[in-house]
Amino acid sequence: MTIRTLNPYTNQIEKSFPIIDNTQVEQTLGHAHHAHLQWQGTSYAERAALLMKVADILETKSDEYAKLMTTEMGKLHREGVALELPLCAQICRYYATNAERFLAPEPIEGVSAGSAFIESRPLGVIYGVMPWNFPFYQVIRFIAPNIMAGNSVVFKHASNVPQCAQAITQLFEQAGLPNHLVNHLFIASSQSELIIADNRVQGVSLTGSEKAGSNVAALAGKHLKKVVMELGGNDPFIVLADADIDKAVELAAIAKMFNSGQVCISAKRFIVDDSVYDIFIDKFASALASLKAGDPMLDETGYAPLVNISERDQLLLQIQTAVSQGAQLIVGGEAEALEGAWLKPTILAGITPEMDVFDQELFGPIAVVYRVNSEQEAIELANNSSYGLSSAVISQDAARAHHVANQLHCGASFINTFSMSEACLPFGGIKNSGFGRELGRLGIDEFVNKKLVRTL
Repeated sequence: MTIRTLNPYTNQIEKSFPIIDNTQVEQTLGHAHHAHLQWQGTSYAERAALLMKVADILETKSDEYAKLMTTEMGKLHREGVALELPLCAQICRYYATNAERFLAPEPIEGVSAGSAFIESRPLGVIYGVMPWNFPFYQVIRFIAPNIMAGNSVVFKHASNVPQCAQAITQLFEQAGLPNHLVNHLFIASSQSELIIADNRVQGVSLTGSEKAGSNVAALAGKHLKKVVMELGGNDPFIVLADADIDKAVELAAIAKMFNSGQVCISAKRFIVDDSVYDIFIDKFASALASLKAGDPMLDETGYAPLVNISERDQLLLQIQTAVSQGAQLIVGGEAEALEGAWLKPTILAGITPEMDVFDQELFGPIAVVYRVNSEQEAIELANNSSYGLSSAVISQDAARAHHVANQLHCGASFINTFSMSEACLPFGGIKNSGFGRELGRLGIDEFVNKKLVRTL
């Protein structure tokens, strides 16, 4: 059995890697545990200096790494160079700069006598199950806070980005981090249970599908391991009656088409006030229809292929099912006449709660547009979802937008912009979108022991 790179643009196999056996998994866990025992004794300054070197290498080799992402999962090369890799470097520098302050002992007030503190201590080996849509960012945001906290990490990357996985482990080696502090495993999904069951593994972080999260969380629960789960969403993008429509359309197109819509926090449900619905949908359809498919390595290409043909076909089936159940196809809805995993940017309207797609995540270049008659109806529709990851509210009245955003059931709301990531912004959801947080101050607290120390 092998793991392989299948180029989504050419549909050709680029490279293959053999899956390792359970004995090799056990050996890696032993090495990772030993590395943690040594690493937890290092100072924050030592850790920070090495993580700063990781950031420097990410910037120096950004073109090389971006090409790997384009080859393996089809990402526009310009998005990798200008957005994903700079964000990775930002995350490394953020935790290198702030980890010691974030994890400093915290005095507890009000004790009857003496003193009491909460100290943050590392847990041990942390296991990460990583997705393909941001092959570097997702892994870096998992690794950086954990190694600054004194943990070691073992990760299983998505099976279609093996060269990115290799490049990430080599990146940390090149920066001078100790051997086996950062470990990647070419394994099958079924081998995750062996890792999660191991006593040396103290936590599990997964970013992926709802099904994958449910399976891994069940294993973690069985073995009493702390987990963080980010499982996708069905994110609302609300356009209020007073919105600047040209600006709303501009933001909506980016929010939908960045990474070809293969983003857990991308806008998926566009909820638009009746008074501006017609002009919004006309301009939005024109904006998406104007995007041109092409070689993802070229700056002039409007949008990239999907990760593979199987995912493309699943999205086509979701579109076809929606239309057969009465949805209106505004634009797109078919594959491009090109080799590879292409789907034209698509808009669906007329969706009702009875349709399958109403509460499904459409992980691609598909926008579902709804017409509502009031702010309250917009809020109720936005909250009528089993997911709760991110949201956006567009209005020229910031206070009004904030009032709406406060009533949305999700992990984050963005006002007059689209959902985005920064190193300092905590990331995560509620409901079926998962639990726990990554990034920001909250992200580094997930896999540390908040230990009470009481002195009389």
